[in-house]
Amino acid sequence: MDFKIALIGFGEAGSTFAAAADWGGQARGWDILPQRCAAMAVAGVTMAGDAAGALAGADLVLSLVTADAALSAAQDYGSLLKTGAVWCDMNSVAPETKRAASQAIEAAGGRYVDVAVLAPVHPARLKVPLLIAGPASDQGEALLRAAGFTDTRVVGNEVGRASAIKMIRSVMVKGIEALTAEMMLAARAAGVEDEVLASLDASEKARSWQNRADYNLERMVTHGVRRAAEMEESAKTLAALGVDPVMTRGTVARQAAMAGQRQHLAPQPRQETRSDAA
Repeated sequence: MDFKIALIGFGEAGSTFAAAADWGGQARGWDILPQRCAAMAVAGVTMAGDAAGALAGADLVLSLVTADAALSAAQDYGSLLKTGAVWCDMNSVAPETKRAASQAIEAAGGRYVDVAVLAPVHPARLKVPLLIAGPASDQGEALLRAAGFTDTRVVGNEVGRASAIKMIRSVMVKGIEALTAEMMLAARAAGVEDEVLASLDASEKARSWQNRADYNLERMVTHGVRRAAEMEESAKTLAALGVDPVMTRGTVARQAAMAGQRQHLAPQPRQETRSDAA
């Protein structure tokens, strides 16, 4: 590898990527937590004394900080980049946050790339799916692939597009997790766990997410009022069992809001991605 990598943040993602890669001493890292220094050495990453030391001369920067620090990292460290360096913001933040971060990086002479990590880094490591967006997406993808990442896809030239896909997808993925917790806490409290799970197994049908989304929307638009009333009773059931119906109350509101909203059933135009054009 004939270019230098800087890792800003060396938590689970940074340490996992570094341990899986063969960067041959071309990677330097920095983290605000001193205890992570030892992990850098084990993963073959040179520890820098500060962010400036990690970023000096770097061609590719992987920003892997906590979500609340993603914007400040770009704003605080953008001026430390060499001209033309590619800043890959791999943090799970809103599109608005990434657009603000891109302004800081580009104002300092760097090239900003919006990267969305679509799966847990374990066990995928460098095979984890990455969506890439922004004016410098082609350069970013080329460097990420040269660094060892194998599952990359450019989804557009607009900063925030990759992040939008990740954040909106998380509404379902993390929402299902939260709903599962709410359901299971209540089922166990009521002593009906096996029956509830068996009933779900019996009713589950294999279908694409497009078909499932269309079906779910139609049910809410047509029967939202009745379903909201039913979920009010579900919320009472959970509360009586000592389970705070946080997610269920949200379901009541969403079902009621969707009732009769026929415009949501109209097919939406599909935006072309880079892979579609190819």
